[in-house]
Amino acid sequence: MTVAAPSANGASTTSRPAAPRPSQRPPSALELTRSADRSEALPAAAPESTSAAVSIQPPGFSPEQLAALSAPLDRANVRQREQGRSRVSYLEGWQVIAEANRIFGFDGWQRQTIAVRCVAQAERTIGRDQKPGWGVTYTARVRVTVTAGGLAPLVREGSGAGHGIDVDLGQAHESALKEAETDAMKRALMTFGNPFGLALYDKAQRQVSTGVGQGDGPQRQAGQRSSLSRPEAGAPATTASPAQGRSKASTSTPSAPADSGQVALDAETIQHLHSTLRALPRPQLESLTRAFRKRFQVPEEAVTIADRINQKCHHDWIEAFLVQQ
Repeated sequence: MTVAAPSANGASTTSRPAAPRPSQRPPSALELTRSADRSEALPAAAPESTSAAVSIQPPGFSPEQLAALSAPLDRANVRQREQGRSRVSYLEGWQVIAEANRIFGFDGWQRQTIAVRCVAQAERTIGRDQKPGWGVTYTARVRVTVTAGGLAPLVREGSGAGHGIDVDLGQAHESALKEAETDAMKRALMTFGNPFGLALYDKAQRQVSTGVGQGDGPQRQAGQRSSLSRPEAGAPATTASPAQGRSKASTSTPSAPADSGQVALDAETIQHLHSTLRALPRPQLESLTRAFRKRFQVPEEAVTIADRINQKCHHDWIEAFLVQQ
């Protein structure tokens, strides 16, 4: 840029172009001191490589938990009782608590009774002897809180009722109160899936495993079977013991269809597969899940592969995968 300046005799003259200003002057000693003070006051930023190496807790349930929540309800855990003129299927309170401990962890869930009320109390006769006694009814509301990965705690609530009948009024109150709290807890946990009794609300019970009796079948101990193998085709049929009664009758192996890989797995084998997969280290389970989805074209919208493991080809593929690892 040129600047016009007046000359000594008043005439304007054109000066030479002004020298360009430096883009940035060197900082003064005072500025350097203030900058150093600010740097010491601020927390040191973590190196980029260090922050990338920090492990972050994954959100939501783990693949093992999702598989357990999506699995069919084991019919061996189902009990029945007479109610009016019909039979009602249900899960016992201790069984529901055991499932919550198994799936969520002993420190992964909690329950809180947030409301309880005695709604009825009256004298009545008890038993065939018609002894004088008491009938008491309570209602309760229970809140269940579950911790799932890095997500905010999941809160579910349920209401229930309990009835107590006893010759002693105090015993009747105790029975009714405990039953109401247990019933409310089961209704709250039921919202988490089949292992907590959701499958029983379906009259057809399509998500209840078959092949085991209505609650009178034997309980399989953890670790009882160490491999994925199942009875070979053509193996002699097993006759049920008297204790098993209706749960396992003598059966013969059905003839295999043209494609033996399409043979449906029995409920015991499916449950054993789920138990084996839950015991895998997480990296191996995730690798197996990805490979299974690719091999059997499981759609992306399916949140779990647990309900897809139902044929002999799935069993054989998983067994081969685990052997190769």
